[in-house]
Amino acid sequence: MPEDFTWRDGDRTIRFGRTALDDAPKLLGEGYLLLASARAAAAAPALVDAAGRVCTIGPGRVDDLAGDLLDEVRAARPTAIVALGGGRVIDTGKALGAALGGDVPVAAVPTTLSAAEMTWVHRQARGAPAGTTGLRPRLVLNDPQLSASQEEPDLAASAANAFAHAVEGAMTAIASPVPTLAAHDAARRLAAGMRDGARVDRDALALGALLAGYAIDANWYGLHHVMSQTLVRETGAGHGAVNAALLPVTAAALRRRQPEAFALIDEAIGEQVEEVAQRLARRAQAIRLRDLGIDEDQLAHCAELAATRPEVALTPSPAGPREMHQLYLEAW
Repeated sequence: MPEDFTWRDGDRTIRFGRTALDDAPKLLGEGYLLLASARAAAAAPALVDAAGRVCTIGPGRVDDLAGDLLDEVRAARPTAIVALGGGRVIDTGKALGAALGGDVPVAAVPTTLSAAEMTWVHRQARGAPAGTTGLRPRLVLNDPQLSASQEEPDLAASAANAFAHAVEGAMTAIASPVPTLAAHDAARRLAAGMRDGARVDRDALALGALLAGYAIDANWYGLHHVMSQTLVRETGAGHGAVNAALLPVTAAALRRRQPEAFALIDEAIGEQVEEVAQRLARRAQAIRLRDLGIDEDQLAHCAELAATRPEVALTPSPAGPREMHQLYLEAW
């Protein structure tokens, strides 16, 4: 049976389920600023109709997308910012809210499995005040019919990113019990949601991604996501596809460091993490990094950059640039 619940977590409210958007008029009101991708706006016309203004968010970097809108949003001072879309759109909304000092509430309605709606991690808007910190949406409306609405291979790539959140969120140096338990359950749902020869369970994928986002919001991430994010930013390759192509390789590197933590995830999902990672990469059509248009001569530079990220230290026995370069080459 599909899950349907309201979760009050400190200062935020998370509404999950196939009736979540039915509560939008009560929870969002009207006249808000809506940030949306074109695909997302077409999928949720009621949210568009209730908005005071709609800004279509296209391709680009979050710091630039938010920076381009900052003066206009600061002058308009909307009642709320609602971000309808995938990770780029939601992170743009978070960056704008953060640049406004948190005075304008931000709500997120995801249309991918990115889990950006669950974290306070994002790049800051160009022109944001010095010292601006991350911001989490105060309200999340997660309807699996939207958040798991992509078709394959994009859905599989997004699921691979979410599965990587669950895996890495269970084993950082600052991991604590409750988010780690959530990560194990997330991994189980994500693995079960996309099995070969079975119907895709979009409700399982959606809830798994949400729980995995909760896990990394608390426990953070390390080697895999640092390497993935650096490669995406430096090469322009797709976020989900890069995660899918890298995870079979980085999962093996993480298992060598923490075999006991990996054994617990294997037990939770009923198969080995690497088997799930390989399945998702195959279904995402992202078997190798070279398939994504990434040149081999870009990898050494990306490894050098990735090794400077502070989050690397959150993986026990932190990797240096040489190991990262070797992992990139193995995935290439």
